Parts: sequence; C-alpha cells; structure tokens
Amino acid sequence: MRAYRLNGAAAPLKRVEEADLLPGPGELLIELKATTLNYRDLIVREDRYGGDQRADLVPLSDGAGIVAAVGDGVSRDRIGERVAIGFMPKWTEGLFSAAKQDGALGGGFVDGVLAERIVVPAGGVARLPDDWSFVEGAAYPCAGVTAWNCLFGGRGIRPGDTVLVEGTGGVSTFALQFARAVGARVIVTSSSDEKLAEARKLGADAGINYRETPDWGIRAAEIAGGEGVDHVVEVGGSGTLNQALQAVRLGGEVSLVGVLTGFGGDVNTGAILMKAISVRGVYVGSVSDLSAALRTGVRPVIDEVFSFENADEAFERLRSGRHRGKVAVQIAA
Repeated sequence: MRAYRLNGAAAPLKRVEEADLLPGPGELLIELKATTLNYRDLIVREDRYGGDQRADLVPLSDGAGIVAAVGDGVSRDRIGERVAIGFMPKWTEGLFSAAKQDGALGGGFVDGVLAERIVVPAGGVARLPDDWSFVEGAAYPCAGVTAWNCLFGGRGIRPGDTVLVEGTGGVSTFALQFARAVGARVIVTSSSDEKLAEARKLGADAGINYRETPDWGIRAAEIAGGEGVDHVVEVGGSGTLNQALQAVRLGGEVSLVGVLTGFGGDVNTGAILMKAISVRGVYVGSVSDLSAALRTGVRPVIDEVFSFENADEAFERLRSGRHRGKVAVQIAA
C-alpha cells in the first residue's frame, strides 16, 4: 500500500510502499478514502510537542473510508460500512484516561491515516450519513468532535446563549455552525474582514477584527449586552486566553482547545476566581462523541481538497493560515 511518513521538519514527506495490513481479532481494516488536516498536524510534523515521538510516523489523525475486512470476532456484515475513524479509536466512551490518549492517531508512536489503509479496533469508528462524502466525514474526528465537546460536553449551551468563537479555522467554523444550529448567538473574531464576512454568511451575528480592535474581549462583552458572553471557544492559548476571560460573563465557561500562540504564558487567575469562570480543557472526545456530532447533520465547510500525490501542498495551505474550514487530502476515489 502507499503511505507517507515524516522525514524531518524541513523536508518533504517521504512517500513509501508498504506491505498490506491485516486485521487482528476484534479489528477492522479500513480502506481510507480521505483525510483532513488540523493545526496539531503541523506541531507533530515540526516536532514541537516537546515529548517523545517516532521520527518516521505516518501523519494525520482524521480519516474516513470503507470497512474492507474484519478480524476474528467481528461480524462480516460490517464489510462495506462507510465510516469515520475516531481520533483516539480506543476511547469509545466514558471518561478520558492516559491509556485512551496513548492511542491518538498520527502522534507519538501511533501511525496516522495518510495512507491507503489502516487497522483500528472494531469500536473505533462511527458510521457516516449515507449522503455524505468521505471528505466531509474526514472533517469530523478532531475538529468536529472538539467543537461539539466544547459546546455540549460541559454545561452545554442553550438557545439564546451568546458564544464567542475565535478565528475561522476548522474547530471554530464547526463551533459557529453547531451554536447556530441550537439557536445561540455567535460572535466571531478574525484578522480578516473577508473571513468575517464569510462567517456572517454561515450565521454569525457579529464579527470583530482583532487587529483593528486589540481589546476584543471587552468589545465582545459589549456586543453581548455588557455582562459578557456565556461561552468562549478558546483556540489561541496563552496569547488570547486573557482576552477570553475579559469577554466571558460572571459564571461563564471557557473551553480551552488550542495553542496557536504557544503552550505557556501569563494567565489572569484573578479573573477566573473573581468572575467564577469555568475554564475547561477539551482534548477532542470519544468515538461516542463522534457519533453524536455526526448526528447533528451539520455539514462541514471544506476549504480545499488536494490529491494524495500533493499531500505536502495541503500542509502548506494549512500553514499559510489563509484557509477557511478544513483542508483535505483525497486518498482514493
């Protein structure tokens, strides 16, 4: 089978021919059709996590395809299922744990989905809606599940709530769509007026250009009526978290999901305490969450689809920051 492996941060991906895989007991062989990229994939490729990682890893975590074969103990009726693969296929449901985290695809020591086939546990996939493309299905395992978990995995948002979404990348665009689907108001930030205009077309009620309005947290609180927003989807990390804490109301919730500005930095702990803010770390979610997110019927926004032969160009598109929604790779027709 064809696959790509990491080949150093400054080098193109290495395309390889490898032996076909076989499913073991309790496993599925997935013939992959599409994959999409996340900011995490840039961190993995550039070895910026700071921990141990296999140097020749097959990258990318988000894949969709067809069940091509099953191992012992798995019904042959499953052959032919159209599925999306869980970001952590061993985390089928329940509470997060280190053992489940160790199975995250495309990072650490676990090969990802930038290949023609992959073997995963039988419970590690969710069925796709019949009328969805594999590219749409592949958009969900990380970004879609993360956004769904942000909004519904904690206190849960309600109709009439106000949600602040940072940026227009994969997670943020999903969060905008999910929030609007349940009747919440949405404020979006971006450095691009063009991207803010596109966000309004998706249903955003207001937009803030953070280059023109550096104190965008205060502005978001004003737009929400002065008391602050109910929920913030925080994708920036240390460089934006304090603005998020300004934006959110007393007793509100901040879902921390991204590290676009780095892993460390000063945090206004006084605001968290005095405003009784709940700051919740969200690291994707379970396969059960993936199924729930897919059941919303929210169709993902796809930025651009690259061929398998041009996988490096997909990374460059993501790195450019010019994308809106998900960058995808079509692995097979």
